Amino acid sequence: MRVIKIHHPLNHQLVPDGPVVLAMGFFDGVHRGHQEVIGTAKKIAQERNLPLAVLTYDHAPGIVYHQYPAGFDYLSTTKRKLELLEELGVDLVYLVSFTSAYASLSPEDFVRDYLQAFHSQVVVAGFDHTYGTKDVATMERLPMYAAGRFEVVTVPKFTLSGQSGAKVGSRQIRQLIATGQVGAANTALGYRYQTSGLVVHGLARGRTLGFPTANIEAPQEELIPGIGVYAVEVKVGDRWYGGMASVGHNITFGKAAKLTVEIYLFDFKQMIYGEEVRVRWYQYLRGEEKFAGADELVAQMHHDETNARRVLADASRSDWPLE
Repeated sequence: MRVIKIHHPLNHQLVPDGPVVLAMGFFDGVHRGHQEVIGTAKKIAQERNLPLAVLTYDHAPGIVYHQYPAGFDYLSTTKRKLELLEELGVDLVYLVSFTSAYASLSPEDFVRDYLQAFHSQVVVAGFDHTYGTKDVATMERLPMYAAGRFEVVTVPKFTLSGQSGAKVGSRQIRQLIATGQVGAANTALGYRYQTSGLVVHGLARGRTLGFPTANIEAPQEELIPGIGVYAVEVKVGDRWYGGMASVGHNITFGKAAKLTVEIYLFDFKQMIYGEEVRVRWYQYLRGEEKFAGADELVAQMHHDETNARRVLADASRSDWPLE
C-alpha cells in the first residue's frame, strides 16, 4: 500500500496517473461502518479493474477548532489506521494534514482541487460524511458539485442486528471502551481493540505477590479502557501472549497519583523493559477493588487468572473481519 502525505495546497506531482475509486473519511478506528464504506469502494474498484484509494487525515479535524478541550483519544493512531486500511486491501492512501487553510475550501474548490485532482472515477463515503461546512458540504449535495466529472456512491447507515437501528460510530465505540465495555466495542469494531505502549519500570509490587507485571506506558493520544481488570493478549516481538490487565490506581496499597496499566503475562519469564508492545483487549472481568491486604488480593488475582484464561481459550477469531 502506498501512502502519500499531503499538505494543502496539493502538489499535483505527488498524484499518480490514472483513474481510481476513492473512499473518503477520517476513519478513526476503521470500525464496521467504515469497513462497509471501504468494502463498497473496493467492490467497485475490482469490478472496474481500478486501484482503491482512500482520502483520510493525520489528526482529528476537531482538534484544529479546539472542540476537545480535554484532549482527543484516538481509537486508532495514524500508524494503526494505516495498518487496518492495508488489511482491507487499500492500494493508495492520501494522508492529508487537516489545516485551517484546507478546511476553508468551498465544496466546489474541494471537488476540483482534490477529488478531481486525484483522478477519481467514483467517490464513495458514508451518508453522514462532510467535506466542509456541514450544512452545505453533504453527500446529498456532492453529485451537484461533481457535475458529472465523477460518480458518487453514498453508503447508508450501518447498524448491528438487534440494536434498534443505532448507528455504528466512533463516538459510541469510544464511550464503550472508556466505560470498560470492550466486548461490545469489539463487536462494533469488527476486531479486538488494540493499544500500544512502552514497558517501563514500576513499583515491582506484583513480583513480591507472585504476579510480576509489565507496566505499560501508553501514548497519551490512545484511548485506554476504563478502570478495571481485563482478559488481554500482549504482543512481544512477533508473538502474542495471554494475560490479564489491571487499569487503575492500586488502591489496595494507597491511591496512586497516576492511572497505571499493569499486565500479568501467563507462562512468561522474559525481561522486557524498554520493549514496544501491543495490547489486544478481549473482555472486562471486574472493577477495581480495595482489598484488606495482600493475601486477599492474591486470592482474587488467582481467580482473575482462571477467568482470563477461560476467556482467551474460548475466544474465536474466525468471526472478525480484521485482527
